[in-house]
Amino acid sequence: MQLSVNGVRRNVETDPERPLLWVLRNELDLTGVKYGCGEGQCGACTVLVGGVPRHSCQTSVGSVAGQEVTTIEGLADGEHLHPVQQAFIDCDAMQCGYCTPAMIVASVALLRATPAPSEAEIKRKLEGNVCRCGTYNRIVAAVQKAAGVMTAQAKELHHA
Repeated sequence: MQLSVNGVRRNVETDPERPLLWVLRNELDLTGVKYGCGEGQCGACTVLVGGVPRHSCQTSVGSVAGQEVTTIEGLADGEHLHPVQQAFIDCDAMQCGYCTPAMIVASVALLRATPAPSEAEIKRKLEGNVCRCGTYNRIVAAVQKAAGVMTAQAKELHHA
């Protein structure tokens, strides 16, 4: 089966019903995708499928064939971090870091759909991602900072 992951076409021989999480981690060595609960409740395994956040532990690999899958490893542009990644660093929005990749991926999807979300919108859109360390206030601050950076970048491109 052919998958498109982080902009690269990959051939994978596996059961189409196998969870995407295990293919990403074990076959493609994309370990930024984390196993949390295995039930789609904690969000640690969140990836983007066609730009939409999905819990990869509950998504069969066969169901994503032909769609673009994006993991945390696919967000940076070479050595240049995605604005959300940089904002998480700048705002110290991580403690143990286990939830961080999924929080960042979900935040990227949020900002693509809603470029200037309110604090309430951020909280509502990220509520499916659990941070066991409780850094939610810093996560919200990071998303707000990234929104500002991304809006400024979009304005620069528009005026260029």
